[in-house]
Amino acid sequence: MKNPYEVLGVSPDATEDQIKEAYRALARKYHPDNYADNPLSDLANEKMQEINDAYDAIMNERRSGTQGGYANAGSGASSFPEIRALINQNRMEQARELLDGVPIKDRNAEWYFLNGTVLYRHGWFEDAYTSFTRAVNMEPGNAEYRRAQGNAARSRETNAYNPYRATSGGGCDACSMCQGLLCADCCCECMGGDFIPCC
Repeated sequence: MKNPYEVLGVSPDATEDQIKEAYRALARKYHPDNYADNPLSDLANEKMQEINDAYDAIMNERRSGTQGGYANAGSGASSFPEIRALINQNRMEQARELLDGVPIKDRNAEWYFLNGTVLYRHGWFEDAYTSFTRAVNMEPGNAEYRRAQGNAARSRETNAYNPYRATSGGGCDACSMCQGLLCADCCCECMGGDFIPCC
């Protein structure tokens, strides 16, 4: 996916009103109704889809609190716009695959930030905090990375004393199932019964 700010022709620092105005102007220009019975109608449809996708990506990014997601503070365009787009669409497994495919020598601060974001969304706050901290250490002036590190630190503390919390997958991973069986075993023994776990 192209950088959505570039598609709309606005800066990542643009206000929401500026983004909406740019979107409306492009939508008026490329609206398919303007190209009815025109050989360029297919191109207009593609362009309109690209404009809609870019606008949605920016609005979703800002609503989710990851503003600046398509541009590194102080360093221009994102190195990983496709991964950011997948994260914004909540397609974590695909984002994880792309992240894993980046050679270690190319893993910059943004890579560690995005890696931390995927880990955080899975509920792995300790690992997320470690990754965000690496990003902050590499780029101390990046407010987006520092915000994410702070959120992960708070989530890590909140969940530190709750080992039975549900994971993002609904608590059905092997560890959660084992914990449930052990808990059930303890309950049965307390009540005088015998319980034999299956694993």
